[in-house]
Order: sequence, then C-alpha cells, then structure tokens
Amino acid sequence: MIDDTNYTEQTEPDYQVRSYNWKTAIGLQQVDGIRPSDYLVEIANKNIEGQISLDEAEQRLAEYYEHKPAGSKDENRSREADIVSLHIAKILASWTFKLSPLEIFSIHRQLFQGVFDHAGKIRDCNLSKREWVLGGASVVYDDFRTARASLDYDFDQEKEFDYSMLDDRQAAEHIAKFISGLWQIHPFREGNTRLVAVFTIKYLRKFGYDLANDTFEKNAWYFRNALVRANFSNRREGVSETYIYLNRFFGNLLLGETNELKNRDLHASQKASA
Repeated sequence: MIDDTNYTEQTEPDYQVRSYNWKTAIGLQQVDGIRPSDYLVEIANKNIEGQISLDEAEQRLAEYYEHKPAGSKDENRSREADIVSLHIAKILASWTFKLSPLEIFSIHRQLFQGVFDHAGKIRDCNLSKREWVLGGASVVYDDFRTARASLDYDFDQEKEFDYSMLDDRQAAEHIAKFISGLWQIHPFREGNTRLVAVFTIKYLRKFGYDLANDTFEKNAWYFRNALVRANFSNRREGVSETYIYLNRFFGNLLLGETNELKNRDLHASQKASA
C-alpha cells in the first residue's frame, strides 16, 4: 500500500541521477569555453558516490576558494565553472518547476549567485556577440526594453499549446522551437545558454522524459551553435534560419536517435541537409 495521506520531504536523487546531473553540469561549461578545477571534479565524485551531500559539497567549495588567493584570468574562469557547475547540480537535484518567466529569473539567480553581480536581473543594454559559426556575425537579440514582455508572451503561448495531438517527433520539434525563442530573447547580460539548458532539462522532466543520456554533457557547444543557426538569417549571403541542427540535437536527447553532432557542420558556409 502507498501512503498518500502525507507529504514527504524531497531528498537527494539516486546515484544514476546524481551522476547525470554532475556530468551535465560540468559539460555545460563548454558553452563558454571554461573547465572546472580538479577539486570540483573530486567533490562531485564524492557526492555521486554518496560520501557527501550537495550541501557539504557546496561548503567544501566555498572553503576552498575562501582560502585560495585571487589568481590569473584562467583561474578565475575555472572558479566560475566550479561554482556554476555546483549550482547546476543543486538545481537539477530539485524536482520543483513552474512554467513561468519567474522560473527563468529564479534559475539565473541561483546559477550565477556569487559569480555575476547581475544574477537574476534582466539586462539593461542591447547586446551583440561575434559567432564563429556565423563567420563573425551576430544573432539579433531582443531589445532589452521588450525582453520581459517577450518572455511573458512566449510563456503564455506555451501554456496554451496543446501537445495531445502530436507524435513524439512533432512534440520534440515544438519544444526545440520554444527553447530557441527563449534563447533569442537573451534576457540576461551573461549566462543565457547555460540558463536555457538547465531550464530545458527541468521542463522536459516535467513532461516525464528520462534524460539519462549524455547529449548535453558531450554536445553543449553544439547546442549553443544550433541555437545560433536557428536564430540567424542573411539573405544576401544565402543563409537562412534553420532548425535542422537543433532538431538533430533534440532527436538524440529525446528520441533515442544517433545523429552525428559535429560543430563544423553548423558553420554558415556549409549547406544544411535534412
């Protein structure tokens, strides 16, 4: 018999989920070209093996950096990777979720607390970023003055969307477009891709997807480049927005496909093929 009369307090997930969470958290640092320290990997493994809790891992990391002098730029970037990786593991260990712009702000704040002064705060300027995959061009992001309204609109549309008549592939393709639209808004000054990846995982878990594969862990940079290609067009250069690459990523993530995910194939100089 199942006792359904009382609430139970959430505890840390099992070994398999802890392992997935940490590997994904560390792998997602690829999107900014940074790597966690050996010490972070050490305490991650201790948590995976059940030797320490996530809270204890967080305490050990805080003590490690409290006694570590300021270092080089690379060492500071490693510190960012350590802190954000741990925060991702903690967020993914919680099964709470709400389909709301507030979830976006909450996740960003949790991810980058202690890293960025603007954690959880919508950006106050417009951005551009030279992209290798676009030959140095930039995606056109939302104007910062309309970013919050765009988030509200996209979430309202998603809440009203009916998945019941879609097959698995159609559902995956719709989710890919929804996530692509959120990323294009780029509501924060930094950390948008890691934010969107974490949000995506939590949203997919709400749908009941068992994300036990290594698609995010090993292909985080591909994920970012696929988002770029889904949000860039240049008619004069013959480059159009395409979801082909993002759909390949989600095909591997959700449908058990084995698409080859190579970043060089995403370069705007290459012609996409289905």
